[in-house]
Amino acid sequence: MNRADFEGIEGRWSGWALSAATMLGVLVSIGMPGASFAAEDQLRFRSDGRLDRSLSIGALHEACPSQQVEVDDPYHEKRMRYAAWPLGCVLDAGFAERGGAEGLRGNGLLLRALDGYTRPVGGEDLLIPGGFVAYGEPERLADPASNSWFSPIDRRKTDPAPFYLVWTGAAQSDPHATAWPYQLAEIEVAPFEQAFPKTQPTDLVGSDAGWGGYALFQKSCASCHAINGEGGKVGPDLNVPRSIVEYRPIPEIRAYIRNPEATRYTSMPAHPGLSEDDLDALIAYFSAMSQRKQDPRKQDEP
Repeated sequence: MNRADFEGIEGRWSGWALSAATMLGVLVSIGMPGASFAAEDQLRFRSDGRLDRSLSIGALHEACPSQQVEVDDPYHEKRMRYAAWPLGCVLDAGFAERGGAEGLRGNGLLLRALDGYTRPVGGEDLLIPGGFVAYGEPERLADPASNSWFSPIDRRKTDPAPFYLVWTGAAQSDPHATAWPYQLAEIEVAPFEQAFPKTQPTDLVGSDAGWGGYALFQKSCASCHAINGEGGKVGPDLNVPRSIVEYRPIPEIRAYIRNPEATRYTSMPAHPGLSEDDLDALIAYFSAMSQRKQDPRKQDEP
């Protein structure tokens, strides 16, 4: 394809008159750079331990209306525009046998990314209006020289492809409170306790602070960190082979959780919203789990 060919298409796209879905169809049909890898991208849907279905970008376009949305992107720290499908429609298509999006109400889910990030959410969290599954930026979709349909994120220059869950609400831009997983590859219906049983502080008395720490671990830590090999894979395991409380002083752990970049440059987010009681509960949980190690590497040894 030469520049003249592209200028003809570009003219027909002036003012973004065509929908993002139409742009994608043209991109794939003319074989523009990026179209081949995007056409192969799949979003997987799992429940009850099995793969329900995988939907390609083409299949998602057939099932859901594509539109352009503007969001306050917490990772780019500015307004961004994306080509995306409504999250509810995507869930309807992926979990049709479960009753679609409404059938997820009351269930625990895991949003899994290519880099090992695993965000636990409740079904109700994904039913809140404002969620969209983005597959690219309109300007990059129209750029024949682009090698990705997304701008890179963070200091690691991470490509958010294949999919990026974004939110349009004014109060939905905090990734601690609202899930914003990029490199989204899979949505699984699975209660956290069922998916990651080795993270539970079993046989602790019900009043023990460790249970509160377990709840906070699910909410604030498990997306990136594992306990006993279960959980997120972005950051290190916090329990094996040695628990974090076995090699770091407690005051240092508390300070690091609050503001990790005061210690080192890292992609780990700060957690200024955690109270002193919250930190006490997390330390109680880590301490309890240090007595409940189940190292998957040692268990695999003959």
